[in-house]
Amino acid sequence: MLGTIAGALPGILEPVVLQETALDVGEFKLVPALMVVVMLAVFLGVGYFFRVAAVDELWVAGRSIGSIENGMAIGANWMSAASYLGVAALVATLGYFGLAYVVGWTTGYFILLIFMAAQFRRFGKYTAPDFVGDRFYSDWARGIAAFTTLAIAFTYAIGQASGMGLMAQYIFGVSYEVGVILLMAVTIGYVALSGMLGTTKNMAIQYVILIIAFTLGLYATGWAEGWSIALPYLEAGPQVAEAASLEAQFVEPFANVGYYGWIALAFSLIVGTCGLPHVLVRFYTVDNERTARWSTVWGLFFICLLYWGTATYAAFGGLLYDREVTDGGGFTGMSGEEADALVVLTTQLAGLPEWLVGLVAAGAVAAALATTSGLFITASSAAAHDIYTNLYRENATQREQLIVGRTTILGIGALVTLIGLNPPALIGELVAMAFAIAGTIFFPVFFLGLWWENTTREGAITGMLVGMLVSFGAIVNDTVVPMYTGVDEAMIPALATWVPGTSSALVGVPIVFAVIIVVSILTDDPPRDVKRLVRQCHSPEPMQQMETAEDVATDGGTTDE
Repeated sequence: MLGTIAGALPGILEPVVLQETALDVGEFKLVPALMVVVMLAVFLGVGYFFRVAAVDELWVAGRSIGSIENGMAIGANWMSAASYLGVAALVATLGYFGLAYVVGWTTGYFILLIFMAAQFRRFGKYTAPDFVGDRFYSDWARGIAAFTTLAIAFTYAIGQASGMGLMAQYIFGVSYEVGVILLMAVTIGYVALSGMLGTTKNMAIQYVILIIAFTLGLYATGWAEGWSIALPYLEAGPQVAEAASLEAQFVEPFANVGYYGWIALAFSLIVGTCGLPHVLVRFYTVDNERTARWSTVWGLFFICLLYWGTATYAAFGGLLYDREVTDGGGFTGMSGEEADALVVLTTQLAGLPEWLVGLVAAGAVAAALATTSGLFITASSAAAHDIYTNLYRENATQREQLIVGRTTILGIGALVTLIGLNPPALIGELVAMAFAIAGTIFFPVFFLGLWWENTTREGAITGMLVGMLVSFGAIVNDTVVPMYTGVDEAMIPALATWVPGTSSALVGVPIVFAVIIVVSILTDDPPRDVKRLVRQCHSPEPMQQMETAEDVATDGGTTDE
């Protein structure tokens, strides 16, 4: 057996290029590789130093994170491979339609800031399914929410694994498959070791790395090509105009996808932002509701620093691809691998030094690692805290919860790695599907659960089941079936037109809202103590670090039920 494995290893580890691309993926690059190795060593070291031995630290970092640090963690959690790599790719290949990703992902944070951040912190549990289970006084609701959390983490993480594989191809000269396995193994290791506390510390470091790499690459490209001097974001007008002259869809609204498609995608991303468990859990890691609000403000600021440059990267990269690769043949015909690596490809085509291109690639790895770690933490907490402890073994010890949580990280990490070897869509599209699931299933439940005290468990359960039917059905219809059965089009083409897998929330959210409201009206009101919890989420009284709404619940100034 050992001899067989040893004989097979050389063939497995030899660099294999999946297809011809403009990205230089054929050889090992020493300086970029050293950058990534040092970066990964730092992450593992931080994870070990802040390793956890208590569930408070594993799930919510002991509620000890400050607003700026949490804002950086939110930014890193958010700046996934989809944001770092995928948005520029989508703007370059889809033009105006790609801007829906920037609009949707940014706008959602304003809703979080105004309607949900402080209220979630005041409720003060460990996880999103924890909120659902306690607010709707139902183990069934908790179980459905935990399953949905696992599904979101799984779908979202596949895109990150894809980004890791692409960057490993460039940096290490290995095959895409080996790159996915290598970097996912590192991620699984340090998340399983460190928990939320160490992961949050790492996220702050990862944000610094990724924003420096992204910004430096953009500025260096502008300088090298003579396109910009001080602010490439504002000086790129001529390049955008030139890109539009090559590909009209770059600035022409709805050239590739109609008005409905743009609105559906933007709406799905907005509400999906408000329903992502790995984003909402960030509000549980701070000491009070004021810090939760300021974390959102800082997070939005850190996110905008990167999103401001994605369209500029698309214009720069498109022009360079047209000049260096197709020799005047345009740029929207680039392969999926090239598109997903466009940010790194832009710096390579601009003739920048290999170390600088490698730094940009390392930033993409940091972005993918940051988001994947956040996803794995939420998945492990859903399995260990919500399913194992609350539904199966109520007297589970902290050691048992840690074991189950870490086993979940290993399990879901292995599954994500397996699917990531042959992902069913582009990075940005995969992430959009996760947002559609979160928006359709979770957003109505979270919003009504926080703002309408008469929302009942029957309403919430029915609404989540309907949301699962809409969101999962749309993905199966237009992505899973065509990808894995060899069929060229969606199983039900009309459904794919009006309820696409990446944008199902525009149809699904109103339906789920209506179902929850109608069923809640037709069923018995929630218990009085649950109503008190909801009122306490809106109390003006400041909270202490470890307090929750359950600890200090009052009638909210009224005796009405």
